Amino acid sequence: MAKEVKKNEVPENSSMASNLEEMKDLGKQMENLRTNEELKEWNKRPGTVQHEEVEEN
Repeated sequence: MAKEVKKNEVPENSSMASNLEEMKDLGKQMENLRTNEELKEWNKRPGTVQHEEVEEN
C-alpha cells in the first residue's frame, strides 16, 4: 500500500522513491500513464510542452 504524503511534506533527500516498495508503486503508475495520442483520441489535452523552441525569422 502506498504511503500517504502530506501536502507540505518535504522529502529528506529529494529523491523520487526512498525504497523498493515506492519504486514498484511508481512503476505501476507509469505503466498506466496515457500517451499524448491516446489523450487526443479522447478529446483531452495533453500536458504542456515545457521546452518548446520558437523560431524567429
